[in-house]
Amino acid sequence: MALELIAAVVAALTLAGLVYILRRWTGDLLPKWAITLAGAVGLIAFTVWSEYDWFDRVSAELPAGVVVVWKSDTAIPLRPWTYIAPITTRFVAMDTKQFAQHPANPALRMAKLYNFARWNSIKDGLMVFDCGAGRQVMITQGVEINAAGALTGGEWVTPGADDGFQKAACVAG
Repeated sequence: MALELIAAVVAALTLAGLVYILRRWTGDLLPKWAITLAGAVGLIAFTVWSEYDWFDRVSAELPAGVVVVWKSDTAIPLRPWTYIAPITTRFVAMDTKQFAQHPANPALRMAKLYNFARWNSIKDGLMVFDCGAGRQVMITQGVEINAAGALTGGEWVTPGADDGFQKAACVAG
């Protein structure tokens, strides 16, 4: 976050400096306020670029086998341009290389999920998928799969046909 702030200030100073040089070169043809305006445009332009590029930068750095299974494209009132082009503020990735398969029920697979959100630390969790029945459950405190493969302490959820979590877990491996 600090590096992005420094980069935004550098972008603002660079653009303001270019307009300052252009103003001097043209014999003060440009008004003095153009320097301030250029700095503001540089700051805003860098910030907008950084917000839109965040998802691409972070998802490109995921290790092999960790795939994006869901993302949230959002319009934000304080950023009116996001109503035209929504911005990705959160996404979930799944480690498809390291599934844990249930010994008694091979249709049950457990995968590690990583929840990414802009300006937040990464949170991880576990989800169990019943590939035979097309259902899933998030493992939280009190939720368990017993030795026979039966769920206790929670309820299975049947996702929609286009669910990225279920597809990634049941097609991979």
